Amino acid sequence: MIELIKGLPDNVVGIVAMGRVTSRECSKVVAPATQAVLKRHGKVRLYYEVASRFPGAGWDALSLGDGDDVPWERIAIVTDVAWVRHCVNVLRFLIPAEIRVFTTVQAAEGKSWISAWPEVDAAA
Repeated sequence: MIELIKGLPDNVVGIVAMGRVTSRECSKVVAPATQAVLKRHGKVRLYYEVASRFPGAGWDALSLGDGDDVPWERIAIVTDVAWVRHCVNVLRFLIPAEIRVFTTVQAAEGKSWISAWPEVDAAA
């Protein structure tokens, strides 16, 4: 099952994956939310809580454009599942976005980070 998280800024798609997530759920729940953010902002931030050891199609949430790659700006993944954290850290170079992994007890920190304005380089 996948649920949208309410109360995040309108440039953030927040989702919680519990149990087994299907591709159908991703296309019916996450894709419309992602497309709505793209229309408003041009880039999407994703806050993704993985509360399942085997999320199944939950990873489909990272590729939900209209045939194109979604222009991700930031991705916060919150999980206590060790293999998910390790996979994200190993494969992060495949997604052109700033990615951070947080434990469940750091969920508030993850929400704060995904909601924050990007730091401006002082030398610019």
